[in-house]
Amino acid sequence: MIKDYKDEDKNQDQEELKEEVLEEEVTPEAPEDPGEEDQEEVKEEEKEDPYKDQFIRLTADFTNYKRRAEKEKKDYLQLGVKKIALDILTVVDNFERAIDHREEDSSFAEGVELIYSQLVDVLKKNDIVEMEAEGKTFDPNLHHAVLVEARDGVDEGIVLEVVQKGYMLKDEVLRPAMVKVSQ
Repeated sequence: MIKDYKDEDKNQDQEELKEEVLEEEVTPEAPEDPGEEDQEEVKEEEKEDPYKDQFIRLTADFTNYKRRAEKEKKDYLQLGVKKIALDILTVVDNFERAIDHREEDSSFAEGVELIYSQLVDVLKKNDIVEMEAEGKTFDPNLHHAVLVEARDGVDEGIVLEVVQKGYMLKDEVLRPAMVKVSQ
């Protein structure tokens, strides 16, 4: 019974509290001066803004630095590839001359041809390809005219002969082709 009495007391106390809370009007406390609160918020924002703004600027600067560094790295790598490729192209030219002027079919000549084909394959793997020039219209961006010849039946400005092959690295001219052009 004691137990029942305590439970009844508890329930009654809770009900009274609920009634009191419901009877009270809940009114939010309004600030004395509405402008003061706004001014405080503005002051807090002004304090936070310089740090936030500085953080955003630093983040943007760092992102730009990373992009710039990556671009410079690619440019240096590309420059290195160009320099080495130009040196290798002179070796390829010499191999072509040796193959063109061989006198007999021998195992030595076959070995030279195999080495030449390996060099050409390495160049192709690195996106360095021979430029098609003979029979095409002369383009000063792709060709270097070293000879001009008048021929009957051929339009003016057509590449008649390739004196030295030109090569492209992807879409960029690595070495222009030296050509003979019709007049």
